[in-house]
Amino acid sequence: MTNIQILENMLTLQQKLNDETNGVGWEDGYTKEGKLISFRRCIYMECAELIESFAWKHWKNISAPTNWDNVCIEIVDIWHFILSLLLEEYKAKHITDKNLIAQDLASVSLFNDFCKEKSKPSESDTYGILNDIELIIHKCSGFGFDLGELLSAYFILAMKCGLNLHQLYKIYIGKNVLNKFRQDHGYKEGTYKKIWNGVEDNEILNQILENELKFDLIYEKLELAYKGVK
Repeated sequence: MTNIQILENMLTLQQKLNDETNGVGWEDGYTKEGKLISFRRCIYMECAELIESFAWKHWKNISAPTNWDNVCIEIVDIWHFILSLLLEEYKAKHITDKNLIAQDLASVSLFNDFCKEKSKPSESDTYGILNDIELIIHKCSGFGFDLGELLSAYFILAMKCGLNLHQLYKIYIGKNVLNKFRQDHGYKEGTYKKIWNGVEDNEILNQILENELKFDLIYEKLELAYKGVK
């Protein structure tokens, strides 16, 4: 699978998930229930959650090691909303061709670097990474919004945290399945249980992804595990 095909597939999966979750036409800014959608707010709120993955507090657990697996999950969560923002922005220009959007995405500065072999993250990079996260928050919360600058900042952050395009794709597939699973099991209604017998569902997903990458089989394994939740 080429890099363009990977991007196109993620855009297609995100379109399908958003259509199912929010209703067809969500690109106009509202869900089928009439709730206002702000993907830029979603992005910077997910960034705030990502910051919590690091021992940034000077008064508490100052030597706690970083859970890099959880960091990667949070970065992929941000990617879901960036893809959604892309689809929304291009729909406003009457462009729905996922291949064309993927080609534009691939032309962004630093994308080629993001496609190279992934690097190993380091605890010594923590404060630099925090600055990169806050840059993304700034890019999404200011009035001078630039999608290309946001994407470049995202690729820098992802690379520093040990992700490349192929690793992003692997985790994205898993998290896309989990997001669908959550919606199918009452996430929007508030009845879904995110903690499964003391373990967060993201951690269960990580365990499944060690041995499985097919959409349907990931879903089946989540279903099986969820049946045992008390």
